[in-house]
Amino acid sequence: MEPDTRLEFSASTPTPQNYFRSIVLFGRNVASYKFALAKSLIEIAGQGRDSVTMEELAVPFSRNPCEHLQRAPKQATSPASRFLDSCRRYNAGEIPEDELIGTAVRLGFNNVIDAFHVVGRGEVGMRFFEDERRSPTPRLVLTDELLALGPEVRADAVKETEARWRLVETAWELSVNSSLIDYDPDTQTLVPTSRRRSVTKARDALNGYQKGRCFYCFGPIGLEEHSPIPAEVDHFIPHVFQRR
Repeated sequence: MEPDTRLEFSASTPTPQNYFRSIVLFGRNVASYKFALAKSLIEIAGQGRDSVTMEELAVPFSRNPCEHLQRAPKQATSPASRFLDSCRRYNAGEIPEDELIGTAVRLGFNNVIDAFHVVGRGEVGMRFFEDERRSPTPRLVLTDELLALGPEVRADAVKETEARWRLVETAWELSVNSSLIDYDPDTQTLVPTSRRRSVTKARDALNGYQKGRCFYCFGPIGLEEHSPIPAEVDHFIPHVFQRR
C-alpha cells in the first residue's frame, strides 16, 4: 500500500501546529463542522482552559456557521441538515440562542468529534482533545499539545482555518474544485476563476500548505504585518501550464 501523502504532511515535521494544519487542510470535507470545531477549540484553548462541556463548546461552535451562512448559504454537501437549518432560523430571528445551542448539543457534534483527527486513511499522530462525552459531565478534555500553542500560533491557526473554510464553501457554492481559484495581485486575495469575487486573503490560505516557512530559504514567516518576516505571495502558476 502506498503511503498517504496527507498524513506525511505532518509526519515529516511533527509539530502541534502542523498536525493541526493537516486536519484543517486535508481532513474530509462534507460539511463545515470541522472548521467550526477547529476555531472553537482554538478559542477555548486561548482562555487557558483544559476542558469544556458540550453546552459551553456549542456556543462558539454554532456561532461560527451562523456567521458563514450569512456569506455563503451552502455549508455542506448534503441537501439537508437540521443543525444548519437551526442556524438559518437563528439568523432570521425565528428561534432564540438557547434553542440554537440546544440543537448544537443534540445534533451538531454527532460526527465531527469522532472524525476530527482523521486525515486520509487514519488519524494524525497527535490528538488535540480527548472525548469524554459519556462521562457524568459530557465534555472534551483539551490535550497539552493544544494548550501549548502560543498566542501567535493560535492567531495564525484561526486565519488559516478561516481561509480554508472560505475556499471550501466557495467551491461548494460554485460546484467547482477549490483548486480552480486565481490570485488577484491588486487586492492580494484569491478569487474564483469564473467570478471575480474576493474569497479570502491569499496569505492566510497558502501559509498552512508551506507550514509557515518561506518557499526559498525555509525561514519562518508570519501572517501579521508586524511579523519579523511577513508572508508574501510571489506568483501562481499560469493556467496554460495546469493543462500540461
